Parts: sequence; C-alpha cells; structure tokens
Amino acid sequence: MRTAAKTQRLTDTVSDVVTNFTKWLDVYGEKSWDYQSFFASPVGRRAKALYYRSRLIGTAAVAPMIFCEAFLPSARRLFHYRMRFPIADAHYAMGFAFLYQITSNPAYLDRAIYFLKILKETRCSQFKEYCWGYPFDWVWRRGVIKQQTPLITTTPYVYEAFLQVNEVQPRDEFRHVLASIARHASNDIKAFQTSTTASSCSYTPFGEGGVLNAAAYRAFLLTSASRVLSKDEYWRLAERNLNFVLENQNPDGSWPYAVDGVRDFVDHFHTCFVMKALAKIHALTGHKACGDALAKGVKYYLNNLFNADGLPKPFSKAPRLTVYKRELYDCAECINLCLLLRYRFPKLQTTLETVMREVLQNWVKADGSFRSRRLYFGWDNVPMHRWGQSQMFRSLAYYLHETSKHTSQKSEARAQTKEITRLHSTISE
Repeated sequence: MRTAAKTQRLTDTVSDVVTNFTKWLDVYGEKSWDYQSFFASPVGRRAKALYYRSRLIGTAAVAPMIFCEAFLPSARRLFHYRMRFPIADAHYAMGFAFLYQITSNPAYLDRAIYFLKILKETRCSQFKEYCWGYPFDWVWRRGVIKQQTPLITTTPYVYEAFLQVNEVQPRDEFRHVLASIARHASNDIKAFQTSTTASSCSYTPFGEGGVLNAAAYRAFLLTSASRVLSKDEYWRLAERNLNFVLENQNPDGSWPYAVDGVRDFVDHFHTCFVMKALAKIHALTGHKACGDALAKGVKYYLNNLFNADGLPKPFSKAPRLTVYKRELYDCAECINLCLLLRYRFPKLQTTLETVMREVLQNWVKADGSFRSRRLYFGWDNVPMHRWGQSQMFRSLAYYLHETSKHTSQKSEARAQTKEITRLHSTISE
C-alpha cells in the first residue's frame, strides 16, 4: 500500500509539472535559443571553424563563447536569435499524444496534430521525400552542414511522432508522410559496408559513415517501417545497420560516438540514443543479439555514466573539458531509457526514481519550464527547446502514460481474479 501511495504522489507531482509546462509553452512560444546559439552566428561559426583548423589560435577565438556558456549563459541572445527546431516539435507532438492517450482530452490531440502540421511545413523542401534537419549552419570538424540539410538523427523522431499520432487517429496523410520518410531513410541516407553482415550509414545524404547513433536511428526507423508499411526490404537494410552497432560495441559494453579513430568518447545521451533504438528493435523483432547487447550496455551504463549520488554524468570518457556538471538532456534521455527497459533490468527502476526525484525537486522553475544545465557555478536557466525542454516534457508525459497503463493492467488483473474467485465459489456451492 505504501508503495502504491508513493507512486500516486509521484504521478500527481509529475502531472502538475507537465500541466504547468504546457502553460509555460503557450506563453513562451515554440522558438528558443539553443546550446549552439553561441556558434550559430557568423562570428561564432568563424571562430569554431578556426578552432578546428588551428587548435591554439582557435582556442583563443572560441574562449569568449565558452566563458559565456560557463558563466553567462543568458548571453546567447547576443549571438543569435530564437529558432524553431523540428526535433523539438516532434517531441512536443509525442508528448501531447501521450497526454491525449491518458486523458482522452481532444485538446491534447489537437495540439499534437498542430505540431505535425508545423513539421510538414518545416521539412527540408529541396528534397523529394519528407526529412528534417537543423535551422542553422552547423560547423563541425570537416566543414559545414548547411541549414535544412536532412539529419538521420532528427528525422526518426518526426517519424515516431507521425506514427504515434496515426495510431490514435489514423489518417491517410499521416501514413503518406511515414512512407515518404522511410523512402528517404532507405534511399537518400547512404550505406557503407563495414563487414560481410554490417553497414554504417551517413549522417546526412552527403556525409560519411561511422557514427554509431546514426546507424542505430536508421536501424530503428527502417525496422519499424518494415512492419508498418509491410516492406521486407527495409528490414534487410535495417539489419545491416543494426549489425554495425552490435559489432562495434566495446568489450566493456560501451559504444564510442564514432569509429573514425578520433571521436571515440563515450557520453550519456548518445549512449541512451543507441540503447533506446536497440530496445525498440528488440521489442519489435525479439532479435537475440540485440537483447544480449542491451544486457552488456545497461551494465556499463549503470556502472560508468552515473555519479555516486545516482545521477547522470555527462561523460565516462570525455573528449574535452566540460563547463557544466549535469544537463537536462541527459536526465530526459535517462528517464526514457529506464521506462523502456526497467521491467527487463530492474535496477533501472531505482535509477528512474532517483532521477525523477532530482528533476522534480531541483530542475523545475517557477514559470513552469526546466533548468537547462547545472553549471559549476550556478545554473543555465535559458530554456532551449532542442536541448532538453521538449525531451523532458515528452519523458514525463511518457512516464504518466506508462504509469496509467500499468495501473489499468493491475486493475484489470484484480477484476479478473475477483471474477475467477466468484465463479469458483458458485461452482463450489
């Protein structure tokens, strides 16, 4: 009884937090700054590009931005403007869809469909098929990924959003988008053979392979599409990407960010991305090697990506100096992963409860939004839709959905037990 009362109190608190967040979102709007705002402006892009060309001179160029990130995060508004992010819109659509599934309140379904409408408008218009990317030019070590370039790390979230809403209110237009996204993932995103059974995939239609979470995203999307759209050829492509992820798991259970010999860091949310994809693929297929990899991955995850207090830490193997202790994104992805796998790996239930308590006690602001990062000195309170706000909203809505479903199942089981007992009594009489 005490456990049930404790769960109910937590559920009530989460429900209040989610309700207040939706009110904040209505007031704040759907555009925000981003953790990349410092480097999205022309000045920031040039400084970052210089850093990649010449580490010594470039360090001096990016130092003012890094200083602001660590000590004056609100300075983002001096470098760039608020933007709309498709990945955030997809998370908001899924979050509102969860709320509709729990409450049957049509206002929530209307809100979810509204975000899908926005996503249709903000697709990468230069491509035939539906796909999405960033609204800014992203400088990285090998050049610039221009805005509106499709990303295989963004598009699968939009696929999930359309899939989830289509399940609660099927529409031909939603299924059309799902089919188009699957064609994009199979045809526009390139595959690179890495072994006789495996292939990595490109990050964009123009990129190279080797990034683990990119392959995991594509593997999940195409696995799902193979079943939703009844196309076996998608599973054949997905299986090769899945094998790439499985073959490149380290002996200790971790996954590097990439296998390019440079970006071998292991961090929290990218590890969650990989394991979330594997968990969903395993749920759809029962793939044994996928399940075995998850067992090794969860063990590594719990032993290496949490501090002594049981809370997420950003890296187990960091690529550089970090300016923050903890971030909302890690907490949101941790909650997602725990909800997917807690019944198979019971230790994740304890982790879920610890992280949920931390978020509810320390990360919820008075206006209803969430803090973005815990810095070494104070907090980064700039709300960033792409970098934690939307992911945490979806995670908490998902928690409410799973709790509601579990409660319903328990009630049904109790009702069935009572009925069986009554029938036995009748027969005995």
